[in-house]
Amino acid sequence: MAKLQDIITSRVRVKLLELFLGQPEQIFYIREATRLTGEEINAVRRELLKLTEDGVLYCENRGNRQYYGASKKYLFFPELQQMVFKETGLGKKILRLRRKLGSLEYVVLTPAFFNHEKKNDGLDLLIIGEVVVPELELLLKEEEKSLGREINFTIFDEKEFKFRKQRRDPFIMEVLYGKRIMIIGDEEAFADKGQFV
Repeated sequence: MAKLQDIITSRVRVKLLELFLGQPEQIFYIREATRLTGEEINAVRRELLKLTEDGVLYCENRGNRQYYGASKKYLFFPELQQMVFKETGLGKKILRLRRKLGSLEYVVLTPAFFNHEKKNDGLDLLIIGEVVVPELELLLKEEEKSLGREINFTIFDEKEFKFRKQRRDPFIMEVLYGKRIMIIGDEEAFADKGQFV
C-alpha cells in the first residue's frame, strides 16, 4: 500500500504534516513540535519554515514564542488532510484490518471526528457494508482510549444506505452534503445524487 512518505521524501515533513493536519484546530510552538515528532530541532525548524512559505502552515507570534498551525486556506488542505487520516490513527487501523472487519463498501469520517471535538453528540464514523461488529467495537474501544472520548458510529448495509439516500433521510443528507473524509470507497459513488428519486 502506498504511503505519504512515497510522495513526500522528507521524514520530518511527513511527521509535521501528520501532527498539524491530524489536529487542525491545534497550534504548536517549535519545541513542542520537536518533542511530539521526536525529531531534531534544526530539522523541525527548517521544515516549519518551508511549510509556512508554501502556505501549508501559518505562523503567529504569541509573547516570545512562534506558534504554527494548519492553514485551512491552503489550496490542497482537504486532500492532504485526507491522506494524513488514511495513514494515521483510526483510518490507518481500519485500512490495515479491513478484511477482519468484514466487507466494507464505504468508511467515512465526519467533522466531529477529524476536528477532534471533545464534547460530541453527533456522528464520528459512518460505515456502509457487512461489518463484523465485535471486531469493529474492539478497534474503536482502543481508539477511544487514545482520544479520551467515545466514538459515535453508525453502520448500514448497502441496501439500507441506498434506501435512505433515495428517501433523502436527513441523517444521510447531512453526511452527503457535509465535509467528510473517505477512508474506504469512491467519493463520487458515495455521494451520487443520481440515486435520488
